[in-house]
Amino acid sequence: MTFPVTEHTVKTPRHTTGYLACGAEEAPLLVFCHGWPELSLSWRHQLPAFAALGFRCVAPDMRGYGRSSTYARHEDFAQELIVQDMLELLAALGRDRAVWIGHDWGSPVVWNLASHHPDKVVGVASLCVPYTAKGFTLDTLVALVDRTLYPADALPAGQWDYWLFYQESFDKACQGFEANIRNVVKALFRKGDPSRVGQPAPTAFVRRAGSWFGGGACPDVPRDGDVITEQDMEAYTAALTRNGFFGPDSWYMNHKANGDYAARAVNGGRLSMPVLFLHGAYDTVCETMTSRLAEPMRADCADLTEGVVTSGHWMAQEQPAAVNAALARWLATKLPGYWRE
Repeated sequence: MTFPVTEHTVKTPRHTTGYLACGAEEAPLLVFCHGWPELSLSWRHQLPAFAALGFRCVAPDMRGYGRSSTYARHEDFAQELIVQDMLELLAALGRDRAVWIGHDWGSPVVWNLASHHPDKVVGVASLCVPYTAKGFTLDTLVALVDRTLYPADALPAGQWDYWLFYQESFDKACQGFEANIRNVVKALFRKGDPSRVGQPAPTAFVRRAGSWFGGGACPDVPRDGDVITEQDMEAYTAALTRNGFFGPDSWYMNHKANGDYAARAVNGGRLSMPVLFLHGAYDTVCETMTSRLAEPMRADCADLTEGVVTSGHWMAQEQPAAVNAALARWLATKLPGYWRE
């Protein structure tokens, strides 16, 4: 049975969340949280597939994106507030709990839901970004940098150098993206390149270059049709043009608040529910195949399943069949009771 993907909105006194939904309304709930600088649309290959398998699938536009509220202060994009958005969405859907699936910055959101509100989480899955009970902060990430690739004297922040660029030159970063948003979308949404494995990521050199694109607008490159269609490109471009990059980029500006929030997790941040983590074999920024980035997760999760997808960072869009198969296998083996509900 095929189900249409439909648009919905949840409005509360504190926030509005636009979301896509697919599947029977009473079916067990999966919530998909996107990352930077994406949309609910990023899960377009997952929503109908899992609806057909018997789930109610919901993908929100996260705070600062798409049809959801955006704000004018960096502190309005702290993780604790974004988690509250998701709890309000869950309540509006008339549900007590869900399986939460995240990618990129959506991953810290679902990890924080699991560590702070385990009663709301049947299971949690993440694409590319592993869990750490210490929180997804610059200090945590830099401590796990692969120093064979990123010598501490030359590249102290490793591949996370671009996070410092946001902190030191936030307006310049936003302006660089907004100078030509369509070109940014084409440049970002590209498939993984196996020849780049073992090489430093370009994100390690952003401050040295003085900006993301050497000071000007993003250069024009061909759209990668293996990741996004012309229609997808236009949808991303329109949404980012309407909202701008202040909100999306502000997710990078709350290290202390996010670290303090992580420290208040229940059970010391240790996760007891079933967890799935999918490594991107060709992801050079969230590089988890050879670095220590995934190590804390293995200590902090009691029931962890790991898988590898031969993709770059935009895994759900580049290799949807592999991602869907890995998610379905995990749901069937680790959460068969939930699937049958």
